Amino acid sequence: MLTPPPPPSPVPSDAPRGSGIRRAEREAAETQAALSWRQRVGALRNVPPLLRLVWQTSPALTTANLLLRLVRAFLPVAMLYVGKLTLDEVVRIVNEGFAAPGFAEAVRTGELSHLLLLVAAEFGLAFLSEALARAVSLTDALLGDLFTNATSVKLMAHAATLDLEHFEDPELQDNLERARRQTTGRMTLVSTLFEQAQDVLTVASLAAGLVVLAPWLILLLAVALIPAFLGEAHFNAQGYSLTRAWTPERRQLDYLRQVGASAETAKEVKVFGLNAYLTERYRVLADAFYAANRGLAIRRAAWGGLLGALGSLGYFAAYGWIAVETARGRFSIGDLTFLAGSFGRLRGLLEGLLSRFSSVASQALYLDDLFDFFEIQPSITSPEHPRPFPVPMQTGFVFENVGFKYPGPGEKWAVRGLSFELHAGEVIALVGENGAGKTTLVKLLARLYDPDEGRILLDGHDLREYDLDDLRSHIGVIFQDFVRYHFTARDNIAVGRIEARDDLPRIEQAAELGLADAVIESLPLGYDQVLGKRFREGVDLSGGQWQKIAIARAYMRDADVLILDEPTSALDARAEYEVFVRFKRLIEGRTAVLISHRFSTVRMADRILVLDQGRVIESGSHEALMAQKGRYAELFDLQAAGYR
Repeated sequence: MLTPPPPPSPVPSDAPRGSGIRRAEREAAETQAALSWRQRVGALRNVPPLLRLVWQTSPALTTANLLLRLVRAFLPVAMLYVGKLTLDEVVRIVNEGFAAPGFAEAVRTGELSHLLLLVAAEFGLAFLSEALARAVSLTDALLGDLFTNATSVKLMAHAATLDLEHFEDPELQDNLERARRQTTGRMTLVSTLFEQAQDVLTVASLAAGLVVLAPWLILLLAVALIPAFLGEAHFNAQGYSLTRAWTPERRQLDYLRQVGASAETAKEVKVFGLNAYLTERYRVLADAFYAANRGLAIRRAAWGGLLGALGSLGYFAAYGWIAVETARGRFSIGDLTFLAGSFGRLRGLLEGLLSRFSSVASQALYLDDLFDFFEIQPSITSPEHPRPFPVPMQTGFVFENVGFKYPGPGEKWAVRGLSFELHAGEVIALVGENGAGKTTLVKLLARLYDPDEGRILLDGHDLREYDLDDLRSHIGVIFQDFVRYHFTARDNIAVGRIEARDDLPRIEQAAELGLADAVIESLPLGYDQVLGKRFREGVDLSGGQWQKIAIARAYMRDADVLILDEPTSALDARAEYEVFVRFKRLIEGRTAVLISHRFSTVRMADRILVLDQGRVIESGSHEALMAQKGRYAELFDLQAAGYR
């Protein structure tokens, strides 16, 4: 079956044309070669933990579903047997003839009582079968929705525990993408497993009837179906290999779809005329994925038809034998219908069982993606017996010969040999050119990363000794690339201290301090106005207005340590001045770190640190640094010259 090409991850624009496609084709071949039968069957180890997840989702619905299927399992043999009895009764009546002159008289005298009872029983079984089918579908759907919700929550909760480093790793992004897909589709596997159990019981009941009359028919049926089962298993494994190997390309396709048709990128796409380029890049990837999928689908259809014909041959050979034996008088007409019906149902059930077993093994392989993601553990965690954050701080932070480099190809030190003190209650500003290590320093301070060399002390103790959640709850950070949440204005500010979401006076005070109050007053619904254009009722803001909302979050945080990374880059000069007047008043007595390229802003700091290639090369007040005529003075003069 052809499936549309799914999602993706951005690739460098200078990647060789078609290199990702060749990689995907190579990996698909390598993955397929590695998927031995032992590995496919071994993937069934994922079934028990999946069933545990389903049971934990809703024990009541799971139990109801299983009981309904148990009853359904024995209905086919019951219906076939009642049908056999009905046919035999009809033949008996035809052979003996009616004693009564008409139908009404036959009913009154009881000649048709047994036949009508059998017909009523068939109707009752048919009605019960339909009712049970609908009940099973209902419980499947409800359980599926609950399972998707529960698994998605579990995935989000686990993702929240991972390190920032994990989210900057493309390989983990692929893993997360595959895991995310399993939260919505794996209930199909559970339904398949339950259906397998139901059909096994049905097969056992039908086979019992065949064993009494013609046991060798079951052997014939199994021999005819095994080739089709092996073929289905082979192509299921190939489908998994293809899907897994093409994960990066599918993420690229999703990314290109988003870039080519989204409000965030529409202006640049139009101005730079990127539509043709993006469309062509998407088309090349999509066509390649389609070609790989098409080839597999064609081979699967061709071999499936050929091998399926063997099953049909076995069925009609058996049917012919039953018909001949009935003609010879060995079986009654009722036996003929029971045997033919049982054999036909058995064929369909066994085909389904074998096919679904192969499908279960393949789908269980996909579960590796989900459970592998759950097995990823963070390296930045709280110790077994953590220290609480010191309130108030006594001495502050000390960086002792700190070194750190981001993981990945071409690793180089972002900071190294970094040593300085941030005293309790002090405001320091970080200055330096892009790539000097300013934002890295902030991430280390908030323990989004741990140093590769040296250590960071808080009141004389290593930062790693403190409770992680407690540490971060006392630090308020607003990064330059702050998130624009498509929530209400109230919630956009409340995320700074989400547990105080219902404290409107606090939210309003934070908005006033961040100069966001005027922005919110201009919105049609005020604090209840949804921001951003993702949703129909949303209202978008300018860059400066969004930045005021983000600054309000920092005030909402009311943290002991405030860190502002380029907090006013989108504000005009007047708004920036007002923000820092209020900021200086607010942080009095608190510890703060300020990163800015505007020297008019950093002058308010108690001390300015100048960073270059991950090291502190100058430290002091604005006046002292200007008197040194070093790097700070050079950068200040360059910026001041632009205003002359």
